[in-house]
Amino acid sequence: MDKVQIIKYLDDNKIERIKFAFADIDGVLRGKVIHRKKFLDGLESGYGFCDVVFGWDSADALYDNVDITGWQTGYPDQLCRIDLSTFRTIPWQDKIPFFLADFSKKEGPGLAVCPRTLLKKIASECESMGYLPEFAQEFEWFNFRETPQSLNDKEFTKIEPITPGMFGYSIIRPSLYAEYNNDIFTLLAEFDIPLEGLHTETGPGVYEAAILYDDVLKSADKAVLLKSAIKEIAYRHGIMASFMAKWNGVLPGCSGHIHQSLWDKKDGANLFYNSADADKMSDIMKHYLAGQLHCLPHILPMYAPTVNSYKRLVDGAWAPTTITWGIENRTTAIRVINSREKYTRIETRVPGADTNPYIAMAAALASGLYGIKNKLSLDNPVTVGNAYANKEHEKLPSNLYEAAKAMKDSELANELFGQEFVNHFTQTRLWEWRQFSKHVSDWELKRYFEII
Repeated sequence: MDKVQIIKYLDDNKIERIKFAFADIDGVLRGKVIHRKKFLDGLESGYGFCDVVFGWDSADALYDNVDITGWQTGYPDQLCRIDLSTFRTIPWQDKIPFFLADFSKKEGPGLAVCPRTLLKKIASECESMGYLPEFAQEFEWFNFRETPQSLNDKEFTKIEPITPGMFGYSIIRPSLYAEYNNDIFTLLAEFDIPLEGLHTETGPGVYEAAILYDDVLKSADKAVLLKSAIKEIAYRHGIMASFMAKWNGVLPGCSGHIHQSLWDKKDGANLFYNSADADKMSDIMKHYLAGQLHCLPHILPMYAPTVNSYKRLVDGAWAPTTITWGIENRTTAIRVINSREKYTRIETRVPGADTNPYIAMAAALASGLYGIKNKLSLDNPVTVGNAYANKEHEKLPSNLYEAAKAMKDSELANELFGQEFVNHFTQTRLWEWRQFSKHVSDWELKRYFEII
């Protein structure tokens, strides 16, 4: 809908309140419900929003190491703008109109640290090269028979999944929560997040949902909204959904794999496919893939943004640990899928479910374009078999501190995303590491309390 159609919709349905939100640096949706008048008044000029949303972490603790905002600036308002093309209604909230926003400007670059603004910039660069980027993110998450209050009361111990045992691709397990499963599929479709598939994964109470592919910005919008929407739908069924990368050390982690391909703006052809190539891979695809592999160690926190992310990236846990690629190989960092021209694509398997989709997709697209622009060759051989056992390839950094320091000091990261974003983002990741480092874990108490 355009502006005129949206105003008519509000008038016809006598709607007085509108909800909007944007993603912060962690991918957490922050927003408001506003009056119809305020909504209409801000369509041209924008809406003031306290920039503390980029000055605190996911627990609302204020950063002490960022320049973009802080006590030194007085936490002023920054102008955010609603993107009218994101209009949808929330089916489980009386169909209240909902919009996504960001901190772009009508003219100029906008707020550099805004994740959606960053992705818009990279997507625009891609289209200026004559490519249409089509992306889709899939998510795994665990479901628990808990509430925020019950978890708090139990101090996050003895957490109870909705079903026991390891039962991937189960047909019978979802029937135990048929109404919940039906609501996920149906309500998400009504919320303009159509799913390609929904199934159980291996682990107690774990599901996986794949979103139908779309233009990269729309795909990121849908991915951000899916995580929030599933949590809200789960609440309605007495369930808590968690997108942590690794909530339990002995269970598989939760992935957030990103599927991607480039298409010709003129004739709509899949630019990743070449029938004459032995592996059906075009030169563009090979350059794009080589770019991702080359950039990966420089920008890993954009795919693995939390301390917990790295608990998932361990050998033998269905997540990559090496800078490798392979055709239909789920042990590598990047999996090539090339069975048919229409569906030829790459799957970047490093991201977990804890990613900020805007940042993760910006990382994937920018590094792929870097490979195309610099005509990087795909020198690494296709990894056959178990990439975990391959000793020839470089390993990924093993923790957030190492990864964030590498990105902070990387000239390549600054070239791809700009110094202002890189500095802010890496400082927030180093802050995250410092908060973790202050914490004394249950493991330490059990191991050292008496015996040392």
